[in-house]
Amino acid sequence: MNKILELREKRAKLWDSAKAFLDSRRNDSGLLSAEDTATYEKMEADVVSLGKEIDRLERQAALDLELSQATSVAITNKPVRQTETEKAGRATDEYRTAFWKAMRSKNGFDVQNALQVGTDSEGGYLVPVEFERTLIEALTEENIFRQMAKLITTSSGDKKIPVVASKGTASWLEEEGVTPESDDAFGQVSIGAYKLATMLKVSEELLNDSVFNLEQYIAKEFARRIGAKEEEAFFVGDGTGKPTGIFNATGGATLGVTSASATAITFDELMDLFYSLKSPYRRNAVFVTNDATVKAIRKLKDGSGQYLWQPSLTAGQPDTLLNRPIKTSTYVPAIASGAKVMAFGDFSYYWVADRQGRSFQRLNELFAATGQIGFRATQRVDGKLVLPEAIQVLQMKV
Repeated sequence: MNKILELREKRAKLWDSAKAFLDSRRNDSGLLSAEDTATYEKMEADVVSLGKEIDRLERQAALDLELSQATSVAITNKPVRQTETEKAGRATDEYRTAFWKAMRSKNGFDVQNALQVGTDSEGGYLVPVEFERTLIEALTEENIFRQMAKLITTSSGDKKIPVVASKGTASWLEEEGVTPESDDAFGQVSIGAYKLATMLKVSEELLNDSVFNLEQYIAKEFARRIGAKEEEAFFVGDGTGKPTGIFNATGGATLGVTSASATAITFDELMDLFYSLKSPYRRNAVFVTNDATVKAIRKLKDGSGQYLWQPSLTAGQPDTLLNRPIKTSTYVPAIASGAKVMAFGDFSYYWVADRQGRSFQRLNELFAATGQIGFRATQRVDGKLVLPEAIQVLQMKV
């Protein structure tokens, strides 16, 4: 942790030096020479690199803490024999053992009975409960959107979410006057389930190696592939065969600000975006944008001459913009004519619905000629912004 704090302080000092250099080298037109621009960009790149190293060390510290915890609890009273009712279905140790035997072994006839509780309609097996939790954790680590959104689990069919479209009002009345009717108007958002799939290939030699951790490999690869596709859809999905993203014209977030330029963002436009969001949503609001856009706004100052972007000095806390956290994703469009380049709002109003049960299927024959075994992984998920006004978007001029 001392190393992380040391790097954060170093990053903050480097950013202060970069700002001072920028201020001292600007000419009367507010521009830098080509040589000074190259020097500043080198300093800025060092700030970005230090930020990534801090993120890596924080993830490593979190893993070290998790792995250092005790794996068992001391017995402080008389041991009681576990009953069979404590675990059932896919949560049992029997099912877990049988599942991974089936994944590793071509002839799994001795485990078929144990796996009947988890057979899915497409010939695969639903993953054991504990492993499913591992997948969810891995997806969250890879996918920044899941860290901000509201996560729910559905079993079957569409889930209807009631939403108040408009609220009733009170009225001033004369003595013995008739109270006018003023009803709330209700709507609903329907969340279904779209299918995501990926195929993993493992050589027979590696699979038969007892040292090879099949569970860890599948969890990591599943998170990397599915997590990337999910996040892309949650941002820019069009709702056709995939979730509806917050930047989509239909069903997406509210357009808060349109910039005056097609290639640049100003301080006034960021302030307009900030205040286009109603104050109740601003308490938990977050800025989300692309790394390239962050680079563009690092040079912006407020009315007091202070830079808007501020590096975090506290472990586990993100950088800030206008004193609100700012997160980045490669799936947010970069600055371009007509592009929606930044969102600001409370992302808990975006609901991610996971259809209960993820499925894996071992494919023995498909890659037999090359001595490989295939693993097909599927997941059903949907995402919708249930209240568009909770997130405001900044769009570049067309």
